[in-house]
Amino acid sequence: MKSATVRLGVDIGGTFTDVVLEKSGETFSTKVLTTHAAPEEAIIEGLHRVCDRAGVLPGEIGQIIHGTTLATNALIERRGARTALITTEGFRDVIEMRTESRFEQYDLNLTLPEPLLPRQMRFTVTERVNAGGEVMIALDPAEIEAVADRIAEAGIESVAVGFIHSYLNPAHERMVRDVLARRLPQVLVSISSEVSPQMREYERFNTTVANAYIKPLMSSYLGRLEEKLRAEGTDCRVFLMHSGGGIISVANAAEFPVRLVESGPAGGAVFAAHIAARYGLDKVLSFDMGGTTAKICMINNQTPKTSRVFEVARTYRFKKGSGMPISIPVIDMVEIGAGGGSLAHVDSLRQIRVGPESAGSEPGPACYGRGGDRPAVTDADLVLGKLDADNFAGGALRLNYGASVYALTDTIGDRLDMHHSEAAFGLAEVVDENMANAARVHAVENGENLGDFTMIAFGGAAPLHAGRLCEKLGIARCLVPAGAGVGSAIGFLRAPFSFEANRSVFMKLSNFDPSRIKTLLAELRAEATGFVRTCDAVSPIVSEYKVYMRYSGQGWEIPITLTEAQATAPDVAVFAARFEEDYARLFGRIVAGMDVEITVWSVNATTPPETIAPIVATTGHSAAAVAGARRLFDAAVGKFLAAEVVERATLRTGQRVTGPAAVTEAETTIIIPASRDAICQPDGCIDMVLKV
Repeated sequence: MKSATVRLGVDIGGTFTDVVLEKSGETFSTKVLTTHAAPEEAIIEGLHRVCDRAGVLPGEIGQIIHGTTLATNALIERRGARTALITTEGFRDVIEMRTESRFEQYDLNLTLPEPLLPRQMRFTVTERVNAGGEVMIALDPAEIEAVADRIAEAGIESVAVGFIHSYLNPAHERMVRDVLARRLPQVLVSISSEVSPQMREYERFNTTVANAYIKPLMSSYLGRLEEKLRAEGTDCRVFLMHSGGGIISVANAAEFPVRLVESGPAGGAVFAAHIAARYGLDKVLSFDMGGTTAKICMINNQTPKTSRVFEVARTYRFKKGSGMPISIPVIDMVEIGAGGGSLAHVDSLRQIRVGPESAGSEPGPACYGRGGDRPAVTDADLVLGKLDADNFAGGALRLNYGASVYALTDTIGDRLDMHHSEAAFGLAEVVDENMANAARVHAVENGENLGDFTMIAFGGAAPLHAGRLCEKLGIARCLVPAGAGVGSAIGFLRAPFSFEANRSVFMKLSNFDPSRIKTLLAELRAEATGFVRTCDAVSPIVSEYKVYMRYSGQGWEIPITLTEAQATAPDVAVFAARFEEDYARLFGRIVAGMDVEITVWSVNATTPPETIAPIVATTGHSAAAVAGARRLFDAAVGKFLAAEVVERATLRTGQRVTGPAAVTEAETTIIIPASRDAICQPDGCIDMVLKV
């Protein structure tokens, strides 16, 4: 019999699939190599492992919450369905023309991302809705029928529909969907007025195309997963983490899979926010490093920063505008190709380069012994003494030290006349500097000083590199929570059920219409609440209101948070005061005498977060029990040092580990540099601090 006290969190990454089972407050976890051809197979293997350890049957699980990088990887690797776009006549090339801006002004060989769809897969119809939502040219159903015939001939599996100003009047898009449903019932349809009902046609069209592109893949996968779970005896509901940090149903995820693009990283940010709240930290840098990517997120006041637009598959690593824009509610973070599986090479200038190409789980780094012959970050970590070859991933995989040495020597050492340990040092420093640079850029973009922040590190590879990253960024304190190796999966179990509804309705404060605003926000609240109720029929729901505002003539807007009272009883003076307050905080001044306009309205419906008990941190008063010793390379010193090895399971509250040291556990290893000590806190967190 299933129990509400038994819950399962699953995070599918590019290299590992993390599975966490919670039973009456006790946690059991495992890492399984991701099975890319059939991702559900790794989930079932992990399910069996944690159920065996917890002493429960799969049928006793009361809830499964799942996050995945499958949607992201499908977009990056262009492995989506055969897709078509139907759009307004004259706007066929919007997704290729982009915004016509040059993100790198002086690069004569500028490389722009290729659109997801070639031109021959974009079809137009004669219709037009103006900026006020009024129909100027009615859509002829016969024209849709003709396009449907061409789509059928082309063997299209999925269709995106995006018309100009359809976010104000979706009638024409809905007409197309109805005709296609009748003529081509096997074809999946995504309409922009539901996927992303916001202004800016390039972002809206591209998001809708992306949704359509991955919809058959994700629908098929989710169907197979539910079937596999039923075959194992689990009859509980399955939910998915969405990019905004909340949980949605399988049905909603299958309809809007683009909302899953950042689902795994979002779980990590929720996990870090939970730890931040436990320690009362107002400024936190979340650092999540797995096998394929590293994710960095700024968390202020225990709430991850959110955004309406983010980019996938940037052609220039740190350049905004070089990627594919996705316009959905998302936790704002920077993501780079720097993980344990990131591959290294020497470029034409004899410089070591790392990533974004990853070995993944198939074949994996050279040390996995699965056919990989190029050095990855994991190979460097092994040679530098950060990893135990006999106890990797809880002993599930034995690492081949010799293979790492050979790969490092062959790819880097021989070309640069380096010993294999020097090559490993160079590789590790490059990847650490890449991540540090990404964090610096992200901090500058947000007007923050990283010296004021505490790092929270999790993911299989993050604890290996967090200490060095703190040294580079000038961060004094780093927390590595219990279960850090599977942090995102734990974050899924901490997330509320939520859904954010957005809509673009242009309004100037000089034409402020309170009754129209009340109606609009009520509609958005009903839409968002309806989605949440598909997941949770009984819990109270809290509504969070945002409007996006700017001075007239500006190209972009800033988010303004409203209270329930301000949203339900809109007053123009209050809206103006809130905008000026936030604008002045961001830019140091206001612009007097200019009209202000609202472009986007947003309501996020969410179940209340769980109550978090605060932790009283200890400063550490006794030495930890030492389990062994190893040679550990310290990058700040530039040489191997004798380091103690401590088993995390043996640490007790208040015990201190003096760096250099390695704190080992099943899913990861925490490397304590010589400049730091580590203290075990009451909740099991390892608190890495500067030596006094």
